[in-house]
Amino acid sequence: MTQDNPQLNRRNAIRTFAGAALVSVAGCLNDEDSTGGGALEQSGGGVFRQVSIEETELVVKYSSEDGIDQINLIQPNGELFGQQDVATGTQQVSYELGASYAPGEYTIVALSDGESIGESSVSIQPNVEINEMGIGRNQPEKMWDGGENNTDRNAFFTTDEEVFVTIENHGTGPNAITKLYFIGDVPYPSDDEGTNYVESDDVSGIYDPESDSEVQQVIIAPGEQITLYSSRSPFAFVPGIGTSCSESSKTGEFDLILESKIGGGQISKTYSIHYSASQESDGCEISISED
Repeated sequence: MTQDNPQLNRRNAIRTFAGAALVSVAGCLNDEDSTGGGALEQSGGGVFRQVSIEETELVVKYSSEDGIDQINLIQPNGELFGQQDVATGTQQVSYELGASYAPGEYTIVALSDGESIGESSVSIQPNVEINEMGIGRNQPEKMWDGGENNTDRNAFFTTDEEVFVTIENHGTGPNAITKLYFIGDVPYPSDDEGTNYVESDDVSGIYDPESDSEVQQVIIAPGEQITLYSSRSPFAFVPGIGTSCSESSKTGEFDLILESKIGGGQISKTYSIHYSASQESDGCEISISED
């Protein structure tokens, strides 16, 4: 995102792709005509030409000449995830994984007249990492408004006090980020020393520029890089709350934490923070660095 193009739609602002299409997650399968695109590494391919993840869908490609009339998808626990009837002449079926699937090894079974004629196993597992985090006051061109600092959302807080977080999914399955928060020596932390929403299921701390509101989750597909924005002003100086900035400089530390829906895990990174008095309107300069 650049200052030359501050008016961003949702795809650019919330779902910034690493490329025009999803990159290949592992390798192509038994399909010489395949263009990759999110292909999963497949074991025991047999009748299946390619298995790939496209956004939140598992797509299975096969030859129409193999006599397949049904394809079943089996979950890691052995239970049926879904089944698709194969229409004559078709060459692919898809299953919507969404953001509630169980990560692990899935088995795809091809049937003809009720008999198995081939199966394949694929591992579907997200792996989301934090690439970069910055403060709007220091890097306004990377915020959703491109540095215009529009205060329509809140008369008291601006993008100066918000952050951008760039994340990337290096795994083979989609994930949903459900919460963004800050613990430690930020001016306005997300625990009971500040906004106090860490334990709230109704507050994500993630801002959506297009709807101008907080969203409950943001989905990130495999091979995708996206930018999240905070919605609770973690770098606002609020009198009597959180960390203040005095005339003397000081150093602290904080954790940036993301909660994910798949697997119920946390993705976190620790940063050092330095405060020093300045001639700015709020009287403080802030610099951050990774520990």
